[in-house]
Amino acid sequence: METITWNDFEKIEMRIGTIVAVHPFPNARNPAYQLEIDFGQVIGIKRSSAQITRLYNEQELIGKQVVAVINFPVKQIANFFSECLVLGAVGDDKEVTLLQPDREVKNGLRVS
Repeated sequence: METITWNDFEKIEMRIGTIVAVHPFPNARNPAYQLEIDFGQVIGIKRSSAQITRLYNEQELIGKQVVAVINFPVKQIANFFSECLVLGAVGDDKEVTLLQPDREVKNGLRVS
């Protein structure tokens, strides 16, 4: 594993947001959802594609707070433009468990 410097880490904008909408993503190569995530007034709502369909259904995701990297360039996935990367722990079986705060916090807070 390559090490990074503290300056490298400081460049990563990991923020807390709340999922406000979930849509199926039938055009994705692998099963995925299209998420709309509220990062608060300053950052606003960003969209993301997430391959989390094995462990989560659409209804249970609404209102869930997640950790996401918000300063990657926009990435086109099929006909969708993903604006942030939702973080999760990936198991050997490729199931993704979302990273989230253990209690509700203000949307947009920086993770450090």
